[in-house]
Amino acid sequence: MRWLFNLVKAVLALLIVLVVVGFLLPDHRHVERSVEVRAAPAQVWPWIAEPRRWSAWSPWLARDPQTRLEYEGPLSGAGAGWRWASDSQGSGHMRFVAAEPPQTLRYEMTFDDMGMQATGAFVLSPAADGTKVVWQMEAALGRNPLARWFGLAMDYVVGADFEAGLGRLAAQVQAQPAR
Repeated sequence: MRWLFNLVKAVLALLIVLVVVGFLLPDHRHVERSVEVRAAPAQVWPWIAEPRRWSAWSPWLARDPQTRLEYEGPLSGAGAGWRWASDSQGSGHMRFVAAEPPQTLRYEMTFDDMGMQATGAFVLSPAADGTKVVWQMEAALGRNPLARWFGLAMDYVVGADFEAGLGRLAAQVQAQPAR
């Protein structure tokens, strides 16, 4: 019976260490990926600035085509946004807060299921063969040590989604005839 008591003490000590270390981890995370698209910035812009076009390239909507979407605000640019609800991707809200066509689009996201918020941007700049598209996101993880542990994997998990989405975005833009 003594071994069981020692096991319980060891597990509790480990949990305390994990919680304490969790509080010491960074409370913000930055994720960024980029792709070069063989098209002018003006050709790329509508694909990111119009929420309804995201269904053609978003990595999350591709993962769950049954995601329920509700669009809000203008069709494009600052103020445009949407709410989503998905059995596998959770629910939340995204809104574009600033737009400088065709260079920068800033957004805010709220993940309802996790009680987490993020901000981010798309930055388009001329490149040798077209446009460099940079997708950025900054997340505030708050004081929750579990969220901070999740933050350690964010660059890997969300970064992979950004790479997939940017690849799909490039394919969509490049498949369209030049205007």
